[in-house]
Amino acid sequence: MRKIKDILKACKIVEVVGDDNREVSGLTFDSRKCSSEMAFFAIKGTQVDGHDYIEKAIAQDCKVIVCEKLPEAVSDDVTYYVVDDSAESLGYAASEFYGRPSEKVRLVGVTGTNGKTTIATLLYRLFFNAGFPCGLLSTIENRINNTVVPSTHTTGDQLQINEMLSRMVEAGCEYVFMEVSSHAVDQKRIKGLRFEGGIFTNLTHDHLDYHKTVAAYRDAKKKFFDELPSTAFALTNLDDKNGMVMLQNTKASKKTYSLRTDADFKGVVMESYFDGMEMKINRNNISTFLVGKFNASNLLAIYGAASLLGMSDDDLFKEVSKLQSAPGRFQIVRSDSGVVGIVDYAHTPDALKNVLDTINEIRTHNETLITVVGAGGNRDATKRPEMADAAVTRSDRLIITSDNPRFEEPEDIIRQMRAGVGGEYYNKVLSITERREAIRTAAALAKKGDIILVAGKGHEDYQEIKGIRHHFDDVEELTKALNEK
Repeated sequence: MRKIKDILKACKIVEVVGDDNREVSGLTFDSRKCSSEMAFFAIKGTQVDGHDYIEKAIAQDCKVIVCEKLPEAVSDDVTYYVVDDSAESLGYAASEFYGRPSEKVRLVGVTGTNGKTTIATLLYRLFFNAGFPCGLLSTIENRINNTVVPSTHTTGDQLQINEMLSRMVEAGCEYVFMEVSSHAVDQKRIKGLRFEGGIFTNLTHDHLDYHKTVAAYRDAKKKFFDELPSTAFALTNLDDKNGMVMLQNTKASKKTYSLRTDADFKGVVMESYFDGMEMKINRNNISTFLVGKFNASNLLAIYGAASLLGMSDDDLFKEVSKLQSAPGRFQIVRSDSGVVGIVDYAHTPDALKNVLDTINEIRTHNETLITVVGAGGNRDATKRPEMADAAVTRSDRLIITSDNPRFEEPEDIIRQMRAGVGGEYYNKVLSITERREAIRTAAALAKKGDIILVAGKGHEDYQEIKGIRHHFDDVEELTKALNEK
């Protein structure tokens, strides 16, 4: 048990009503988890307002409420802490409750539309393989050294993040690499964390269902850099038009990487293959298993961050050459059919362009490129026709199918995607609602030497339909379909 006033000492408290000496054993923003020993944080969310659940929390014997406004009826045996911002306060309180774990590791955050998972995951592997105890907080999984902890969000909530960081500290982790989503920044989920570095990858069309405008989406990313301390580094991609925008107001040390222009970390792709590429980074030649210009950019970010964290050149070159892509990121599917299968998480127009442009740069063009892709339901619908346009103009055949339809009808999503297909491409396109059947059809159409890209879900091993997650793995399905040829 700890005194709540000590846990809240970094928060902006406007008013305290009630006993200021209460002790608690835990924090929550879920009224269903309340008890006499818990402090309840009433947070204004995107769907519900936690202030509407204060009475329910008190009914479950909660004695400490942290809120932005007092309820009309105040209970005499409850202590109310009125704060400027409940979500922000939860971040600082969670950090304090778990012993400020982010200050005991070297925490690096990665933000951007595409590349976050690859960069965070490969930085973790780079340092772990070089002998450093490491943690990873990512879309695919969380890791405490070599122990895998399943991941449910790109960036967890304030309590989840600090609890995980606390476990990493206990396990002796020295470095932690973390994906930082725009939602997490906007919802104050990273408040109270101390970062040693931040990396910006790129900014393209995504999440406008939440942010509404590209400017708001960009500003959410920028806020992460605005709040970095002067002791941190801010590493940005000069090849993205928003790269320098991220650095405008940061106090951190400003560093850059680029494939096109002079930068602190400058890269050139010398040769590309389906199983890797040859690169030059700052006059040093590197061989890597990573494929494509988008991965060359990712590798520059990884190289730059590792260098800024003090990894020696010898370790850096040795370990970089061993790196393999994250699961579901340009993952090659092997079979005896002679068809090249590729599974990728690309689920935005720009990510699809990058993957398909990479394939088209490597291929001979004597073969057929078949793309299978869909779009997620209950998400930004404006990108659907753009995704189809990006795919159909860069593929020989396109099969539009279901992704995670969630609570939408797959046929409606497919119809919206087809709106982006120009008339001259109609005869190149098939619409097959069942994703398994779409993949099987692609395999049936493909001849030896042809290429199949299955895009959109990558590492995911489920398909979400009407609130239920059904097992579905693109790698499994494509492997099975190709081996049945």
